[in-house]
Amino acid sequence: MAEALRLARKGLWTAEPNPRVGCVIAQQGCIAGRGWHARTGGPHAEARALAEAADAARGATVYVTLEPCSHHGRTPPCVEALIDAGVARVICALRDPHPSVAGAGMRWLRRAGIEVRCGLMADQAQDLNRGFLSRIERGRPWIRAKLAGSLDGRSAGPDGESKWITGAAARRDGHRWRARAGAVLTGIETVLADDPRLDVRLDGFAKTPLVVVADSRARLPATARLLTTGARVIQAVVSAEGAAPPGCERVRPGADTNGRLDLAELLSVLARREINEVHVEAGPALTGALLSAELVDELLVYQAPCIIGAEGGPLARLPGVEKLDQRLHFKLLERRMVGQDLRLRLAPRSETGSR
Repeated sequence: MAEALRLARKGLWTAEPNPRVGCVIAQQGCIAGRGWHARTGGPHAEARALAEAADAARGATVYVTLEPCSHHGRTPPCVEALIDAGVARVICALRDPHPSVAGAGMRWLRRAGIEVRCGLMADQAQDLNRGFLSRIERGRPWIRAKLAGSLDGRSAGPDGESKWITGAAARRDGHRWRARAGAVLTGIETVLADDPRLDVRLDGFAKTPLVVVADSRARLPATARLLTTGARVIQAVVSAEGAAPPGCERVRPGADTNGRLDLAELLSVLARREINEVHVEAGPALTGALLSAELVDELLVYQAPCIIGAEGGPLARLPGVEKLDQRLHFKLLERRMVGQDLRLRLAPRSETGSR
């Protein structure tokens, strides 16, 4: 199963909106076939592994990171192929929560006399597919927010300049996280201040994530650089007159109780468009609003070895946090040096007496 998970990671940047799935077929202690799902419309992991195993699949054990599919989509059902190949048992890491599967794949295999087990290395498989699981089970994508700042928590200098607080290695690392997302979310203030491209600039990498601009009052200029990269762009507004800028689609998720863009509804819109993971690269207002609304599932914080001072720009503005005991708490998932900068990967956690 560890090998199947390693194979599944090959689809980390390309499989979305489908889950990242790997498969290993073992026969008498030896691996007979390997496969992974590379992209939507392409062969599933089980089909690729069966093709490699050929006749050796008969009587073999199949290790797959997600329950085999049982429906006709862009490709035939994997359970049908496994049954036809004569495998003896199937061990899967996770049950597929998608309504078109949701246990039906395992039931079909059992009715065919194939032994089925589920749950082996489930935590690792779940971590690999946080976005897919979130979209299916919660109706919204997995939200990962990136922050970059100084030792004293400043994201920009007193002059508003933010290029570059962190080093080149940290910026390349940020592009890798951007690349694995289905969409990059930013705010209009960031667009107006920095005019970012928000594309993926990695050698040999061709993916272009969807770009979403939270732009309540429809101020996105037609000259914005993010409109020139070839990426699909969504402008999320509360209300607006006239047409969206060329090369941009306008959506209206509605307003929250304060008259601002309803961020929860925007995420639901993205889920309906099969976006699994959203990577947030925004200013302190939008990032803070997402944090305060408890919509952030994971934080990536890059901390540069420098001090900017009290007049620098904050990492986040948190509406409603007025006292120390209202501060937000996080648990550390990972700590890593990236060049000269420290990268922290964090997840929200609850504390008694805190938000």
